[in-house]
Amino acid sequence: MRRIDAPTLKRWIGDGQELAILDAREEGEFGTGHLFWAVPCPLSRAELAARALLPRRSVRVCVTDGGEGGLAERLAAYLESLGCSDVAVLEGGVPAWRAAGHVVFSGVNVPSKAFGEWVEHHYGTPSVDPAGLKAMLDRGEDLVILDSRPMDEFRRMSIPGAINVPGGELVYRIGEFVRGPGTTVVVNCAGRTRSILGAESLRAAGLPNRVVALRNGTMGWELAGFACARGETRTYPPGTPAGAAEALARARRFAERAGVRSLTREGLEALRRDGSRTLYLLDVRAPEEFAAGHLAGSVNAPGGQLVQATDRWVAVRHARLVLVDDLGVRARMTGGWLRQMGAGYEVYVLEDGLAGRLEEGPGAVACPEARAIRAPALSAPELAARLADGAAQVIELSRSIDFRASHIPGALWGVRTRLAALAPRLAADREVVIAAPEEALARLAVPEVQGLVRAPVRLLAGGTRAWREAGLPLQADRSDPPDEACIDFHLRPYDRNSGVAEAMRAYLSWEVDLVREVARDGDARFGLPA
Repeated sequence: MRRIDAPTLKRWIGDGQELAILDAREEGEFGTGHLFWAVPCPLSRAELAARALLPRRSVRVCVTDGGEGGLAERLAAYLESLGCSDVAVLEGGVPAWRAAGHVVFSGVNVPSKAFGEWVEHHYGTPSVDPAGLKAMLDRGEDLVILDSRPMDEFRRMSIPGAINVPGGELVYRIGEFVRGPGTTVVVNCAGRTRSILGAESLRAAGLPNRVVALRNGTMGWELAGFACARGETRTYPPGTPAGAAEALARARRFAERAGVRSLTREGLEALRRDGSRTLYLLDVRAPEEFAAGHLAGSVNAPGGQLVQATDRWVAVRHARLVLVDDLGVRARMTGGWLRQMGAGYEVYVLEDGLAGRLEEGPGAVACPEARAIRAPALSAPELAARLADGAAQVIELSRSIDFRASHIPGALWGVRTRLAALAPRLAADREVVIAAPEEALARLAVPEVQGLVRAPVRLLAGGTRAWREAGLPLQADRSDPPDEACIDFHLRPYDRNSGVAEAMRAYLSWEVDLVREVARDGDARFGLPA
């Protein structure tokens, strides 16, 4: 297995060639400290994530970890088994990177968040603080508050009166909410990045209204002593919005300034045949639109989230990104920002991506390793009956944050590849049923669980979604797992069970400070490519 040192990797980052840096730790561990351009590819999900993150197997890859020993090597070996032909391990991992004098970043989605801070500084994005917004509301000013996060985050906490319009939808759907130039548009998120990028998207698109970001989002609102709403679901009406033609004209101008190109299916096929470059095909529409019909081989990456968390979908710097939507508004706005993120992306909008035959459903990356594992399955009603009889016990592999909110009653939470910690809590005389959001993940865990128990090991057919769809009872416990056990998820301040206000202040300070840390690191060149 090839190993490289920190100076070699630093040269690679700056040489302008394609490069993916994958970190083998769980996301929560990754968030404690990592390289700026590193992307989490935890061993627990490697079979489900690696193929999507590395669509070209000959791309140059460096694998790292936190210096624990063995994690990076295990991931590198797996990548080589997939056919990846240019894989190296960073000797000594993140500690060696720090020891070489390079910057180590905490948190997640760092390139995107740092980019958001750069956007505010570079474009002078105006903002209003929570007290100012509250005064505007009390005066009854003509304004609309648009929350640029996904609906699940909006439901958790929102500014009273806000409407959920995820960031990639803002320019496309603004005509539904602003009928005249006198309305002030306030864009918010939980903190800063999506507020800034959402507000600046509307400004860059030429919306004549006053547009401001809510400084520090819902966290700032609560720190100022105001109460957030919970459980709200107000959102945009479905279908093609009013003003779509005007939105397209605005998005075209923005994308052209950023160097976003257009192509047709014929051009896409030519890019696919070019084995010298990595290609990502990303559908930037809302998940429900994607599920109703999408181009075969595309991956759903809603536009606002793609800019906010690019490392969730794209691991290779200097790759080609082909973006798909219906009219081209969302793809162009997303592409215009991706071009400025300093990762060297070559960005295209696919003009006819939804013409002709389409696939339905949420889409999934093939996982032959999971298909090869044989294990008997139980339906959700069958599992419920066995639990009622005391004949079964459940291990659930949901994300820790999701398990807290909703899980099968009595289930034990765990992380695949780390399940040995559950062995003392497993009864020897009851079958073990593995449940996960994706049945493939549960199937991958079967050999590990079989090594822990003598009892039969089964799967929940259809995963935890089947349990919910059957209307079976669910349990919630915010303290299970406790904060310190959530290694699989980087807890946000408001996810914590203690010290929430202190964590919010620390997070907001961290975001603001990213610009200075990025400048010190020297590996990001935000702005339009030369």
